[in-house]
Amino acid sequence: MALERWKSAARRLKREVRALLLACRDPRVPWVARVLAVLVVAYALSPIDLIPDFIPILGHVDDLVLIPLGVALVIRLIPPEILAECRENARRAAPPGTRAARLAALAIGLLWGSVLCLTIHWIAGIVLS
Repeated sequence: MALERWKSAARRLKREVRALLLACRDPRVPWVARVLAVLVVAYALSPIDLIPDFIPILGHVDDLVLIPLGVALVIRLIPPEILAECRENARRAAPPGTRAARLAALAIGLLWGSVLCLTIHWIAGIVLS
């Protein structure tokens, strides 16, 4: 029974993240909420975490705490009527695993790869100079 509650909460969180993805594209949403929504969605979809998942217990705590807190914060910043519209559009949207979802995952992977390359380049410049 507890496992079903967790699965249900995870499905709701996924729907909320999809709704936030739609909200961050909506020009009626305040810019602060849009920026935070992009950050929360990017972190939720990113394969890279602040605390790697292979670290026992702590590895999943960031996913269980940071993402729901970020979603809750952004939801408070989005006007309710716009959020309701985004939730409805997210409910009707194509399920994850579609071409758009794969392209989004690719874009996020490329972004993190670029950040990693730039960081290595920056560190190498410091060490070699």
